[in-house]
Amino acid sequence: MRLRIKFKKYGPVRYTGHLDIMRFFQKAIRRAQIDVVYSNGFSPHQVMAFAAPLGVGLCSNGEYMDIEVHSIISCQDVLERLNAVSVPGIEIISVKVLPDSAGNAMASVAAASYTVVFRRGREPVTDLRAALPAFLARDQVLINKETKKGNREVDIRPGIFQLTMEEGHWTLRMLVDASSSGNIKPAQVMEAILADHNESLKENALIITREDVYTDIGASGKRALVPLDDIGIIC
Repeated sequence: MRLRIKFKKYGPVRYTGHLDIMRFFQKAIRRAQIDVVYSNGFSPHQVMAFAAPLGVGLCSNGEYMDIEVHSIISCQDVLERLNAVSVPGIEIISVKVLPDSAGNAMASVAAASYTVVFRRGREPVTDLRAALPAFLARDQVLINKETKKGNREVDIRPGIFQLTMEEGHWTLRMLVDASSSGNIKPAQVMEAILADHNESLKENALIITREDVYTDIGASGKRALVPLDDIGIIC
């Protein structure tokens, strides 16, 4: 059976890269004595898949990993075993059994939600609250994006699904495309807003937290985003 594991990443661990997080979970699964499935071949490895990798320095309240197991006692038992061998800054918050029809975590990603906070002393001169309506009314938001083939101009406006600012705080909430074909970063959105007002984003200005990752269960071209842990059941 396949399990979908949701976890938080925070504190100093946020400076740990994706490959090291993968290695951590491989060791944690062994220490927790989870009956995980290994691949065949000359160099067997645990069968696991992560959702969209998190950038170094970002915290998250909703990261996901799928693993394949031969058997378990219960989802709660897996959760408790993994938390017992975890480290400060990585906390398992849910474990669910996936249906056979579910895609893996990485292939399922359609969007991600973020909280973006400006550090004190790094706030822009631009009045963001006044700037947001005009920005969201635009048909296009063109940015230069680095790819393996070099820089190219892309339109990120279709991938900005929601964007709001909290009353009285330098805090924004956004829901953006996180699929392999889109993958919009919060800093790109903030840079585009400020560029409209001839202002640049200050270095190290943002504290970014990924709140959750979503899959699209809509049909006939209608978007219906749900968190990845809405797929599956607790056993």
